[in-house]
Amino acid sequence: MLLEYFIWGAWYVTMGTYLLSSLEVGATQVGAAYANLSIAAILSPFFIGLIADRFFSAKNVLALLHLLGGISLYLISFTADFQSFWWLILLYTLLYMPTISLVNSISFSQLKDPDKEFPLIRVFGTLGWIAAGLLVGFMELETSHLTFQIAATCSILLAVLCLFLPNTKSTGEQKSLSSILGLDALVLFKDRSFVIFFISSIVICIPLAFYYSFANPFLNDIGFENAAGKMTLGQLSEFLFLLLMPFAFRKFGLKKVMIAGMMAWAIRYLLFAFSDDLNDQWMLYTAIILHGICYDFFFVSGQIYIDKKADKSFRNAAQGLITFATYGLGMLIGSYTSGWVTQWFAADIDSSTSYQWQSVWLVPAAIALITGVLFMILFKVKNEKIN
Repeated sequence: MLLEYFIWGAWYVTMGTYLLSSLEVGATQVGAAYANLSIAAILSPFFIGLIADRFFSAKNVLALLHLLGGISLYLISFTADFQSFWWLILLYTLLYMPTISLVNSISFSQLKDPDKEFPLIRVFGTLGWIAAGLLVGFMELETSHLTFQIAATCSILLAVLCLFLPNTKSTGEQKSLSSILGLDALVLFKDRSFVIFFISSIVICIPLAFYYSFANPFLNDIGFENAAGKMTLGQLSEFLFLLLMPFAFRKFGLKKVMIAGMMAWAIRYLLFAFSDDLNDQWMLYTAIILHGICYDFFFVSGQIYIDKKADKSFRNAAQGLITFATYGLGMLIGSYTSGWVTQWFAADIDSSTSYQWQSVWLVPAAIALITGVLFMILFKVKNEKIN
């Protein structure tokens, strides 16, 4: 689990900085590169459901995907033109995204009490992401191709490790095509509140994509030292606020917690917008640390909402539907939107590109604020207090 997320964190956070600085592409291309992960997120459930769950041992599929992924990452590190880079990143993300479900499945199959034991396993994924950020930040590799080589080496190492995992199938059931496609959960769209939640989940991912694609380039552009390392405070915050969520549910209820998460995105980007002077570093640190509220209070709360909303017979399909809405469709729209908006506020000065970051960050702040207000007015949920 630690290596699984170390690999992702080693290249993902700083890819935008690498593309802008080393390949000298525009912001639109950065958004297009990040969109590949969403394309892969949309397609990976079909691979897992149609291939991995049916015919092969999960550990062997996992090993092969990480081996091929490691090779792809090595090729990416030597790529000098964006078109080749884009296709290789698409190939890599198509190889990587199914591994998340597979590593979770292998973990669940070995645990006697997954509800209690899995969080203790999954936390090592967060530690892996933090370790990757600290390594890249302190070694000042944010503009270097070495981030891809580090990830490639770990991917091949994990491929070898996978061969020594227990020999289990990822699931013990044969899924129908309708289940794989998530069609069983479409009945939820009869509920007006679910429709509001579904649309809100898509729209709020547009501000999320701005952070993933351009927070690191922004921080480096304004001279914020060791940006990648300091951004790991967001993952630490995510862990701490996750522990606070049961109290928040009891005290404020599900709806208010979700609204707080959405409004936190607006506050975060307003802090970014008005902190382009390093004399206001407290605003930058606050914006980074807000990641725990931004992510946990809406996305994790949304998973809990779906778990209680959906019937047990199609609960997994419902969770898959929300994953499609967020990391698939929402992030896909958000990645391209963030690239277009950032490029819109770009100017060529002395043969180099300068970005009007204050204007850039005001756009996702406005989107998050409007979405949160509409969600507050329209979303209705019964028995929202969770003990």
